[in-house]
Amino acid sequence: MKHMPQVPHVPDRPLDALTSIKVKLATLIVGAVSVTVFVFWFGVRIVHVWPSAAGIIAAAVALLLVSRLARGMTSPLREMAAAAQAMAKGDYTQHVTATSHDEVGRLATAFNQMAAELAETDRVRRDLVANVSHELRTPLTALQATLENLVDGVATADPRTLTTMLGQVERLGRLVTQLLDLSRLEAGTVPLDRHAFAVEPVLAHAVREQELNDAGIAIEMRVDDHALSADGDPERVHQVVANLLENAVRHSPNGGSVIVRARRTAESVVIEVLDEGPGIAAADAERVFERFYRADTARSSSDGGAGLGLAIARWIVDLHGGEIHSEPREPHGCRMVVTLPGAHPQPRQSEEITQ
Repeated sequence: MKHMPQVPHVPDRPLDALTSIKVKLATLIVGAVSVTVFVFWFGVRIVHVWPSAAGIIAAAVALLLVSRLARGMTSPLREMAAAAQAMAKGDYTQHVTATSHDEVGRLATAFNQMAAELAETDRVRRDLVANVSHELRTPLTALQATLENLVDGVATADPRTLTTMLGQVERLGRLVTQLLDLSRLEAGTVPLDRHAFAVEPVLAHAVREQELNDAGIAIEMRVDDHALSADGDPERVHQVVANLLENAVRHSPNGGSVIVRARRTAESVVIEVLDEGPGIAAADAERVFERFYRADTARSSSDGGAGLGLAIARWIVDLHGGEIHSEPREPHGCRMVVTLPGAHPQPRQSEEITQ
């Protein structure tokens, strides 16, 4: 998260260099008393004015000094009040001048960071609403057009038409399921039935499910050790592998092949999914894990992808304490690499992940 820019030191804050509000108040009091005494002494002894007049002049000078110093001390608080009012109206562009080094200065810095995070959250919310609306509108529009044709007698309810309608309904179902999964993952309410599990059956299950779609893509599975085991929730790991396989098959050319393989390292289990598609550009390697993000060579909505699969995969892998990233595959294609903790010799347990 980027911090709000801070303006340089301003001349109406002469006490900014002090690092404590207590020291500033003590300096303010000592300065006011000293100025009062000096002006009174100067007026009586040097200028020879009446003591009452000298007292009034000394008090006025002290008040001017206190007013100037106190204004510099409290100006960040006034700025925060104005910025908070603007934020209440949806304007997150306001920021507070944070030049002092005391508690008020640190509060101003924290306020600016909060404003920046709220602005980013508001942007993500607007993007999410726009993207969800777009993703829902596309299949709904197709269904509405088909149903209108059937009602008007323009089209007949033949198997081809019904199959098209079923595909759009399935697409809506997948989108709703992914949104619910992502919402639960972000809320930290996903229960992980975490224990040592065999990796090969999980991969085999995901491969069989993908082969049922009969996309014309050959899927090959390679596991270095049939006894290879990892520490985690096998159902959630299956969801990760299934999402990666779906993406790999979607972006592979007709007649191409996809490889899913697993191997052991010193402390981890590495699962890789390799395809023969166009690959992911270096500039998009990190952003493809964002919700609804698509790159020309990474994600497409025309073939049913909603841009949520990789976001869900990252959340699940993060909950396991693992890591996921993409790498280029030579001569072309993409390699998605998932690193999970290796199995530990401990009893099976069910735990609730909270953030």
